[in-house]
Amino acid sequence: MMVTESKSQFTSDSLRYVLRSMSETQSVEWDAFVENHPNGHFLQSWGWGELKATAGWSPLRLALYAGEQIVAVTQILRKTAPRVPLALGHLAYIPRGPVLDWQQPDLVHTFFTQLDRYVRKQGALALRWEPDVEVGSADGETAERFTGAWGAATVPTVQPGRSIVLDLEPDEERLLAQMKEKWRYNVRLGTRKGVQVRLASSPADVEAWYTLLQTTGDRDQFGIHSLAYYQRVWELYAPADNLRLLLAEYEGQLLAGIMVVIMAGQAIYLYGASSNQQRQLMPNYVLQWEAIRWAKQRGARLYDFWGIPASDAEDEAMAGVYRFKRGWGGRIVQYPGGYEHVYRPLLMHIARRFLS
Repeated sequence: MMVTESKSQFTSDSLRYVLRSMSETQSVEWDAFVENHPNGHFLQSWGWGELKATAGWSPLRLALYAGEQIVAVTQILRKTAPRVPLALGHLAYIPRGPVLDWQQPDLVHTFFTQLDRYVRKQGALALRWEPDVEVGSADGETAERFTGAWGAATVPTVQPGRSIVLDLEPDEERLLAQMKEKWRYNVRLGTRKGVQVRLASSPADVEAWYTLLQTTGDRDQFGIHSLAYYQRVWELYAPADNLRLLLAEYEGQLLAGIMVVIMAGQAIYLYGASSNQQRQLMPNYVLQWEAIRWAKQRGARLYDFWGIPASDAEDEAMAGVYRFKRGWGGRIVQYPGGYEHVYRPLLMHIARRFLS
């Protein structure tokens, strides 16, 4: 989608800041800012907006400038009810953003003031955002105070509300030592038994992995996207080595595969799939270890296992997934949730069933 750059008519009282939309020709500049910002996140990368455009969302990228310098950005995904133009009403949703310094109150206030006016003028029924801040952190406390003062309501999250994050600063021996003993054993068992990990190198590899994903979805009872969706993820990020689809094989048979992405010093285990065959060879353990090693070699500081259940209860639907992720030695991270500022309550109430 081509977005024409336009200067917002809204400026702060000091006239220091100005909010502008970013055009496709500025995608490299955008990603450079997200990549190098301490609060950058993969879901705020330019490519993520391009991907979601194939799934019914319309991306809008806004940058706050101080002079000619970008100081904050946010990628907004917009969705309307069927056959309704954006200008007549849409949900404006910010996943894991905005990307800004939460410890600068004036910047935060100015950014949201201009953003509020901008999206309202564009026809938003509501603005929803899920900040990439941790509950209990300084950024998390600032975000919570600000959104509370602004009158935003809390809403269920689209992105994971809890996750497990592994610090990649230690060397490989220390990372192995931090795992549960059984996890170390399974990694070594799979390697010793002959499980081989290779990098997907063609659309055919993505298609073969997708067949496993269908099996996994049926087995574990979760929904998946179309093959075209995952092929697009691979096309957008693999060429620059921001994504790897790692495939585990045994004697030429594909047993499992995971997609791992990297942005702003953080690796994310985004998607995983596995066969019902040869599970005793522990291919998933070998895959995760190789992904962790790759992320560390690429300079990532953290490895995010991307989502665990809301509680530690054993009767949770994804309790088995939680146990698997917990065994690698990371720590649990809790996010504050989603916030929503509604502009047109009646229309938003009607539109919710189309925009969820």
